[in-house]
Amino acid sequence: MPDTTQQVLIIGAGPAGLSMACALADAGIASTVLEASPEAELAEPREDGREIALTHRGTAILQDLQAWQDLPPEAISPLRQARVFNGTAPQCLHFDSGQAERLGSLVPNHWLRRIAWLGAERRPLVQVRTQAKVTALELSAASARLTLEGGEQLQAPLVIAADSRFSATRRLAGIGAEMRDFGRSVILCRIEHEKPHEDQALECFHHGHTMAWLPLGGYSAQLSSLVLTLPTDLAQAQLAWSEEQWLAWVQQHSQGRLGRLKLAGSRHHYPLVATYAHRFAAPRFALVGDAAVGMHPVTAHGYNFGLYGVQCLASLLAGAPDPGDAALLTHYAAEHRRTTWPIYQGTNAVVRLFTDERPPARLLRQGVLAVADRLPPLKALITRQLTGQGRIGFSAR
Repeated sequence: MPDTTQQVLIIGAGPAGLSMACALADAGIASTVLEASPEAELAEPREDGREIALTHRGTAILQDLQAWQDLPPEAISPLRQARVFNGTAPQCLHFDSGQAERLGSLVPNHWLRRIAWLGAERRPLVQVRTQAKVTALELSAASARLTLEGGEQLQAPLVIAADSRFSATRRLAGIGAEMRDFGRSVILCRIEHEKPHEDQALECFHHGHTMAWLPLGGYSAQLSSLVLTLPTDLAQAQLAWSEEQWLAWVQQHSQGRLGRLKLAGSRHHYPLVATYAHRFAAPRFALVGDAAVGMHPVTAHGYNFGLYGVQCLASLLAGAPDPGDAALLTHYAAEHRRTTWPIYQGTNAVVRLFTDERPPARLLRQGVLAVADRLPPLKALITRQLTGQGRIGFSAR
C-alpha cells in the first residue's frame, strides 16, 4: 500500500501523548496521534482510583497548554503539608510549603486524561486516529515508517512513542529498558475519615506495608485517597476480602491518625514496576511519558516527568525545519536524562530502604528520618525536588 506522509506521528493517546500533540500544535507543528483504544474510552475516561500529584512546574506546563482551566474546581486538591512516618514511631519527617501556597496539587487521573483529550479536540493541527494499532516500525536517517494493523503505512520525519512503560513501540525501535519489579502492588480507594486531613499527606512506612493518605480537599476536608502498598501475594489475598473485612484491617493499621474510617469508593489494584529506557531517542524517533521513564509512585514524579519531557521536546522542535533532526533529538535525550535520572535512582533507593524489613534497615531509616528533619537545608532541597522547583529551566539550543 502507498505511504501517507505526516508531519509527526505520536503513538499513544494517554495524557502524555495528547499533551505532546498539543504542545507541538502550539509550536505550529501538525501531528497525528495513533491509539489502539476506541474513541469513547478517550473522550469519557473512567475513574481509575489514581490521584496524581502535580508539582509547580507540572501545573505551569498544563496552564501553558491551556488545559488547567478545563478542570472543575473540586478536581484540584491542594497539598500543603506532608509527614513521613516509620513504623509505629511517633517522630516523623515533616514538610510544609514554606513561602509557597502549597507543595503541589492532587488531580484525579481520569480528569487529566479528559483535559488532554479536550485540548487535542480544539487544536486543528492535532488529528487523533483511534483503533489504530501499530504492528511495525522502520527507522532510517531520512524518515520513519509505521505499519498499522491491516497493512496501512504511514511515513513521517519523526515518530514519538508515548504508549506506556511497557511500550511495544520502544521495543520495535530496538530500545531496551531497565525494569525493576518491586514484587509489590498497590490497592487504591477513596476513604472518608472522622478527622480533617488539613490538606496534609501522610506517608506511613509500616512493617510489611506502606500506607499513603492523599488529601482530597477539593471534594471534602474529610476525604482522602488511600494508597496501600503490599507484597503482591498479600494484595491479591486482600482483594478477595469483603469490603467490611478490608476496611477493618485498614482501620487497625491506620493507628487512628484520621479517626474512624468509611469506604467512599471501590478498590483498584495495580502492580508496581519501574522502568527507565536505555535511550530516549533514536534516528527519527523519541520517547516521552512512561515510555521513557515509569516511576514508582512514592515520590510522585511519574506524570510530572512526562510533562517535563513534553515541554523540553516541543521547545526544541519549535521553529526547526526538520522535526526529526538528529542533533535536536540527541539534545532532548540528554536533557531529559539529566532531569530524571537522579530522582529515578533516588526514588528506588528510598523504596529499597523503606521496604527492607531487616532490623538494621529499620534502625537506619529511623535515623535517616531523624537526621533529615533536623537539617533545614536538606529538607529544603528535598522539598524543591518534590515540588519541581529545583530545576525549572533548560537550554533549548
